[in-house]
Amino acid sequence: MGLKVAVLMGGASFEREFSLASGRNVCAALEEAGHKVVPLDTTSDLVPTLRSERPDVCYSALHGKHGEDGTIQSLLEFLDIPFVGSPSSVCQRAWNKDSMHSEMAAYRAITGDAPVASWPQGLYLARDAFKDMGAATALDLVEERVIGGYPVAVKPAHGGSAMGVHKVDSVDDLGEAILDALSFDEAVVIEQWIDGVEMAVSVLGTGWDAHALPPVEIVPKGGMYDTEARMTPGAVEYFAPVRNASLAPDEADAQAIRAEIERAALEVYRAYNVRDLARIDLIWDGAQARVFEVNVSPGMAERSLFPAACAAAGLSLPNVLNELVSQYA
Repeated sequence: MGLKVAVLMGGASFEREFSLASGRNVCAALEEAGHKVVPLDTTSDLVPTLRSERPDVCYSALHGKHGEDGTIQSLLEFLDIPFVGSPSSVCQRAWNKDSMHSEMAAYRAITGDAPVASWPQGLYLARDAFKDMGAATALDLVEERVIGGYPVAVKPAHGGSAMGVHKVDSVDDLGEAILDALSFDEAVVIEQWIDGVEMAVSVLGTGWDAHALPPVEIVPKGGMYDTEARMTPGAVEYFAPVRNASLAPDEADAQAIRAEIERAALEVYRAYNVRDLARIDLIWDGAQARVFEVNVSPGMAERSLFPAACAAAGLSLPNVLNELVSQYA
């Protein structure tokens, strides 16, 4: 017998349209799996509706602020409604792109495991420091503070869908990029620009039972894998799984690199103590897997990376989502 599943979507973040697309696909998949679906936008009626509907479990297809920062998770915890995905405490940490170093250091100190994942070195700068305390007058320091100097990546410290992300080649363009990133968030991260093979590794499970799905290779046809490219049909090629030739000329070497990439994704996933599912975004720079962020609410639209990874693994999205919601029955 199917469950009553409330699917949360939409919301008020910059990523609302992405969330609505994910939510529609999640609803269709859960209905195909035999569940009764209650689609809900996160308006002021959300709590009264949840209390009257009394769903067996919630699935959040919210992206960006409120969906990935722990807001909706803490609300569901307060209401004592089971939900798929990581608890609020995990979401709060993963939401901050500047948290990677501290999270990984703490995890490695506990486990003592040999490190696999790497990440770009960078700086964190709050909006108030930039606009009200004179940090804008010290941007000449960035070249010496970021390993390798220019180019650098400038991006909001919190958020997704590549909104506000810039590649900056010189100090002359830095201020404008920072201001644009700050239009999406209260802080920015300025970090090493990494070139290489861009990938997303989706992960299912919890703790040591978690397993990586085949990495999806991302190849924009022109420029960056930015917001416009993600929203424009045909602007990006996806290869699921990643092509061996993109990793190494020799097939055996390529398979070994792919295994290392998957281990790196799992190391980060476990370090943050993620539950149920997530997507780890990274670049293979020719020597290391350089991880950028943890997405606790991966996109679920038809052209999203998580469904592509499921298909590459021989899994159907209805079956995957059925297993995720059924564990909370």
